[in-house]
Amino acid sequence: MMKRNLLVIGLAALLSACGFQLRGTGDVQFALKELDVSARNAYGETVKELRDVLENNGVRVHAGAPYKLVLSNESENRRSASYNSGARTAEYELNMALDYELRGARDLLLTNDRVEVQNYYQQDDNNLTGSDQEAAQLRNELRRELIQQLALRLQQITPAQLDQLQQTAEARARAEAEALEAARSAREAQVAPQQSPIELPSR
Repeated sequence: MMKRNLLVIGLAALLSACGFQLRGTGDVQFALKELDVSARNAYGETVKELRDVLENNGVRVHAGAPYKLVLSNESENRRSASYNSGARTAEYELNMALDYELRGARDLLLTNDRVEVQNYYQQDDNNLTGSDQEAAQLRNELRRELIQQLALRLQQITPAQLDQLQQTAEARARAEAEALEAARSAREAQVAPQQSPIELPSR
């Protein structure tokens, strides 16, 4: 187990030193040339690494871009995947998911989706430090995989597609606004005071 942990850590250091680049993002151009990127965790590793990937592939990331990518939620779940003879967890499954949205003018939602990855690591009760290091390394690898999947999806999106989504979102917003106005007018008509007919005194 110790040798395996040292190998994983050494491989990670080697990849970092060699300027590791996500698979599939180095030789494919993004149709989108500018994009605003934000996240609930504005200073998290995921949003920082995603910005780097986009900028390294010719996408200008800035607040004035016509479209915004919002990393709305990032979650992590761990569950026992197998047990040893002592009924203790021998292997964990680590699952990481990233929910995202693409928004356009007037902050209208154009589309949203989720990317999700999972993998396993072993739990050695006799080497908890090594197990923790392996889990930390796996988290980094899964984060890279999440970013890679999201980047590949973004590569397939064209400005024309986003323009069409923007038009659809604006039409939906207008319809919703008109429906709300009609409902408000109907409520006001129902609560308006009813005038009783004027009765003239009899002679």
